[in-house]
Amino acid sequence: MTSSLKPLILHAHGTGPNPYKVAIALELLSLPYTVKLWDFGDAPNGVKGPTFTKINPNGRVPALEDPNTGITSWESGACLNYLVRTYDKKTVLGPKDDEKSRVEQEQWVFFLVSTLGPMMGQVNWFRHYHPETIEGALKRYEEQAYRCFGVLEEQLGRSGGKFVVGGEKPSVVDVHFYPWVYQYGFAGLSLDEYPKVKAWLEGIGGLEAVKKAYEKVPKGEKA
Repeated sequence: MTSSLKPLILHAHGTGPNPYKVAIALELLSLPYTVKLWDFGDAPNGVKGPTFTKINPNGRVPALEDPNTGITSWESGACLNYLVRTYDKKTVLGPKDDEKSRVEQEQWVFFLVSTLGPMMGQVNWFRHYHPETIEGALKRYEEQAYRCFGVLEEQLGRSGGKFVVGGEKPSVVDVHFYPWVYQYGFAGLSLDEYPKVKAWLEGIGGLEAVKKAYEKVPKGEKA
């Protein structure tokens, strides 16, 4: 099937974690794709410019165009849900066909997109990008990021440690979590007190699909 598919187009930039989620999923599903890299800002090749906001009115990457279906998705969660529904016929990433499995995946995905990811994003913002130092804000978001690491640490203890929701292969949950946790060093955080998280991160990072995604995205074509 994949040999007859036209390459999907992943709109990305090389720094933020969310485009890498989609690239990892595309690699794990063995789907052909190309990467188009956009700059920040409102220039013609920027995510806030008129060309890209026609693709995603929110002016954020990732977005995913599928010439095989004519469907464009944006927001990493929506992109991953689309890939799972459309192409994951052998449940490579998706849950087993029972409600318990679906709920287990969904709750961890929502925890990532509503809590762990935003807390990490705020740590990065106040550590690297905010125009003035606000120690109280940085301290709060560091504490919240570590709290989330603790939640993940406990879950990995329950699941066996290899994958977030267990099983013999990575799921879409691992795809969601990896690029955000991977940024812990850039965020100035430590995993010393979270050995299961550290081991999980190393294991997922060693997967060939993950390596390929992190190699391919920065080498994409400039918009």
